[in-house]
This record gives sequence, structure tokens and C-alpha cells, in this order.
Amino acid sequence: MEKGSPRMTGGTRETPVNSSPAVAANAEGEEIEVLESTDVLPVAPEDYDPENSGFISTERFRDLLATHGSELDPHKLEVLLALADGNADGKICYQDFVNLMSNKRSNSFRRAILQGSRQLKGCSLRDEVGLGLSQRLVRHVAYETLPREVDRKWYFDSYTYCPPPWLILAITIAEVAVFMYYGFQLDRLVLQVSSPSFLKSPLPYHPQLRAQSWRYLSYIFMHTGIEHLSLNMAMQLLVGVPLEMVHGALRIGLVYVCGVLAGSLAVSVTDMTAPVVGSSGGVYALVSAHLANVVMNWSGMKCQFKLFRMAMALVCMSVEFGRAVWLRFYPPAFPPCPNPSFVAHLGGVVVGLTLGVVVLQNYEQRLQEQSLFWIFFCVYTLFVLCAVFWNIFAYSLLDVRLPPPP
Repeated sequence: MEKGSPRMTGGTRETPVNSSPAVAANAEGEEIEVLESTDVLPVAPEDYDPENSGFISTERFRDLLATHGSELDPHKLEVLLALADGNADGKICYQDFVNLMSNKRSNSFRRAILQGSRQLKGCSLRDEVGLGLSQRLVRHVAYETLPREVDRKWYFDSYTYCPPPWLILAITIAEVAVFMYYGFQLDRLVLQVSSPSFLKSPLPYHPQLRAQSWRYLSYIFMHTGIEHLSLNMAMQLLVGVPLEMVHGALRIGLVYVCGVLAGSLAVSVTDMTAPVVGSSGGVYALVSAHLANVVMNWSGMKCQFKLFRMAMALVCMSVEFGRAVWLRFYPPAFPPCPNPSFVAHLGGVVVGLTLGVVVLQNYEQRLQEQSLFWIFFCVYTLFVLCAVFWNIFAYSLLDVRLPPPP
């Protein structure tokens, strides 16, 4: 929840009161960063950590909740009680408490809450009644994407529709606009790639024009035809928008852009003579990450008809990939330039199953604290650097016969 933004409580919204910055110390007495709370509980260390030990006794913590609990979101209060119940040693890390109130949930908080959440006695979020249409939508998205009830309730209380899921919608609108523009210009909507002017656009990736670096990303706005655009757009909206609502534009944009870039670079390394068009690299990164997250948390995911819907998603991905493979080996309309490559799909899948899974697995957790994130990010960066050097030197060293520029 961002500072000063309204939050949802039951059927109403209220503006949180900003309290003073809190300075925490850990057990060794080392100074911890100043965090500013965005909720209504006071977070002055001297009130309940007079020894400056970095810990709060559970007894004092319960007194605090009894005094100020009515001012909290009901689900946040439930999480705090679970945090207290999950600590058998009689004390709670002060930094965990500050992180929770600041919506900065650390690894130590996650471990504590996983232990305490077994003792949650509140009803399921799905059992709540009297919700408005927007609240039911938020609840639906929570069950679609998050595997733990405590995270679902946390998200339900925190989400404000501000900002809305703009990134995926903006990309989709831009793709449709570009497609319609070239549809009228080329006078065809089906198999636009068969037009002699299709690759003359400044957007598609073409091996002869690989020095124009923007093409490694801009190719997503061109599609081979309406059948290509429709499948990509459906998967992009149905999966991407809910994921952006939960994880935010920055994280989902990271996965999407990494998938797009990996797709074009994978083509330049493995299918060196082929052009690339379509947003399949980014789409497959998001869908693969989401499906892998569902499988890894199968028992915790409570979305309806998940087996059927997962099967349908795999069918759509297979149909789109099969169409791309067929088109790649279909005799091109203007030889010697081949039809667009399908390898970008595979690059997106690899990104989704590695970097994407780590992002989706760590809702409300700081990615910079996740060692697995840095491992995959470093591997991805190494791949990008190797692919760049490949594009600079390998084509001339291997004497690759490229098709003429469009």
C-alpha cells in the first residue's frame, strides 16, 4: 500500500493516518533502516521496546493490539494475531512488526507468518458477504493468483485500483492500433506477413537490420495476421491483467520485457536468418510463470476449475506455437527471406519458468532479498551479453548468408 493512498476496509474506504518514522534495532544492537509506517498504529520503539533490544514481548504486543485493534483492517489484525501466536519464545522481532505495518514484508516476517497462519481462526475471504462489485473483482483476482489465504486477505485489504493495471492494457491497445494501421496500409488482415511491404516497417526484427537495437523490443507490435494477434491478445489480457493487479506494473513489466528481449535474442542466436514479429515472447513468459506458480502451489490455489483452465491455457499455447512452427517452415511468399521464427516463444517460456516464477512466488517480498532472483537475473544478464557478442561477431565469422534487407 503506498503512503497516503486510500485502503479498502469492508465496504468502505478510508485514508490512513501517517505516523512517525520508526527506527528499529536488531538483537545485536545494529541500527536498522528508518521505515515509515503507513497504518494507524503508533510505532515508537520506546513505547514497547524500552530496552532497545530489537524485540517486543508478546504480552506487550497483545496489549497494543487490544488498544488499537479497532483502528486496523480486520484482516491485518488477524495477521498480527497470527504473528503473536506463532512465536513460542515470548517475543516478536520489532523489525518484522515495522515491516508489516509499512507493507515491507521481509523473509523473517514471511517465516513467522507461515508459522502463525496455521492458527488463523477467521473465516475464509471467499465466505465474506455484502461485497460490492469492485471488491468481488479484487477477491476473484486474489484467488486466481495467490496461493496463501493470508496473502489473499492482505491483498484484498491493500488493493485500491490506484494505479489501475495500465501496463498490459496499454501494450495491448498499442498492438491493436499498429495492427489496424498496417491492416489498412497493406489491405489485408489475415497473413499480413505475405505482403511484400510487411517487413519494411521500422518495427520487426530482421537479421540484416540487427544493428538497429530498438527492433529487439519493437517487434512485439507487429503480428503476422489477425489469428496471431487474437491468440496473443487473449492470453495477454486474461493472464497479464490479473497478475499486474496483484504484483504491480514494475514486476510484471520486468518479466514481460525480459521475455520479449530473450525471444528476439534467442532467434538471433539459433535461427539466424529469420525475422521476428509478435508479442509471444512476453506473453509466454507471463503465462508460463503463472502456470508454473499454480502447479508449484497446487493445493493452495483455490481458483475454480483450475485443472480445466490450465488445460485450456496449454491448448491455446500449443495452438499458437504450432501455428508459428507451421508458418516458419511454410514456403515464404518472397524468398530467400524466410517466414518469421517461432524460437521467440521458447525464449519467453524459459524466462517465465525461471525469473518469472521467482517474481510471482514472492508477493509483497523484496526481490532484492531473494538469492534465487539474483541467480536467475545474473544468468539472464550473462545470456544477454553473450547474445550481443554473438550478434556482433558470429555472423561474419560463420559467414552466414542472410536474406536481403526488406
